[in-house]
Amino acid sequence: MMLQPWLASPWRVLADAIASGRIHHALLFASPRGYGKRALADAFANALLCQQRNADGSACGTCRSCLLVAAGSHPDLARVTFEVRDDGRPRTELTVDQLRALGQRLSLSSQFGGWQIALIDPADAMNASAANALLKTLEEPSTNTVIALIADDPSRLPPTIRSRCQKIDAPLPTREEALAWLRTRGVDAAVAAATLDASMDNPGQAEAWLAEGALAVREECASDLTALSVARARPAAVAERWAADRPDLRLWFAAALARDEARSLAGGQRGRLGLTRRAEIPKLNAWFGRANLARGLLATPVRADLVLLDLLRGWPARSTS
Repeated sequence: MMLQPWLASPWRVLADAIASGRIHHALLFASPRGYGKRALADAFANALLCQQRNADGSACGTCRSCLLVAAGSHPDLARVTFEVRDDGRPRTELTVDQLRALGQRLSLSSQFGGWQIALIDPADAMNASAANALLKTLEEPSTNTVIALIADDPSRLPPTIRSRCQKIDAPLPTREEALAWLRTRGVDAAVAAATLDASMDNPGQAEAWLAEGALAVREECASDLTALSVARARPAAVAERWAADRPDLRLWFAAALARDEARSLAGGQRGRLGLTRRAEIPKLNAWFGRANLARGLLATPVRADLVLLDLLRGWPARSTS
């Protein structure tokens, strides 16, 4: 498994731990989505179970264990993630039954006579009962057993769980590293730069958005905000359209556009969205914060169109002087 270049440092820590056999019983892979922590956790699990690791500590990919991992049938690798409900839709949280079953599984001996590892992803989606069940397992770790928690927002995990884990950070790459990596993925330099701008320099998110054609959505958001600033569009109409098509993504882009507009005005330049006065900077900064709060509200039962309407009504108007 080829890891992104900026993961070399945390990988070295993990590879050295495997080589020495001194591995913490609970690891927390934590970073924003898109930095590569899931690839890092998978590489660690594969290497831990591999029977003939490469010189750099990575899994060979050809031994019996590696083939079973690739097939999703290794008996000493457990994955805990969202289950499917009776209606065919995935759950939105990890349940207590899942974590109790994991604890029972890990209490048994390894079937291959070596390490056992469990990947819990996303660990920050455990409900309170599930977290308590996991805590019991962490308090009485089994020999040669590792539990790896993967979390986009580790602050949502109880402190009692975080304190029992060794944290493994997936760092944000430099812009140069991210651009070079996207180029190796076959992305044109100009497109890579534009997508990194949109993703706030998050390379994994940039790649995903390129695959989804998300830059077109960003352009729509920019056009809508420009139209709102000169009253060519009504907030209610824009809110209705945004609510019907990927509202969370549109709010991300809108927040990023507000941030970029404020930066342009602070640098003495005309904003892309047509705002010209430096006096708009505090309003844009406040709107940026409200847009991120609105993204959180989208995960609640509150109607998305009403959340968006309240936000869009506060978009700054362009000066006519």
